[in-house]
Amino acid sequence: MKGLFRRVAEVDRAQIIITVDGTPVIALEGDTLLTALLLAGSQLRLNEFDKKIRAGFCLMGACQDCRVWTETGDELRACSTPVSSGLRIVTAEVPWTSQ
Repeated sequence: MKGLFRRVAEVDRAQIIITVDGTPVIALEGDTLLTALLLAGSQLRLNEFDKKIRAGFCLMGACQDCRVWTETGDELRACSTPVSSGLRIVTAEVPWTSQ
């Protein structure tokens, strides 16, 4: 299985390339980060406490289970953040340096 999600409709929207952990991921205009990530893979991230697989929980922005980060350290909720061309995210919290 390539991804946890499978797209079944609305396949004619414009493609957008985002970068996830250094790897290009194809999304469609209007997708959320969570949609793009789970179409591309079988998990969103690993839990920082027990390293178990996470894929989002509430899917509406109320919890923080789907958080990911930009490469500059900004925290995003993948379930409510739309993809945008050139967006570069990481799925593991890492120490960031000032640029």
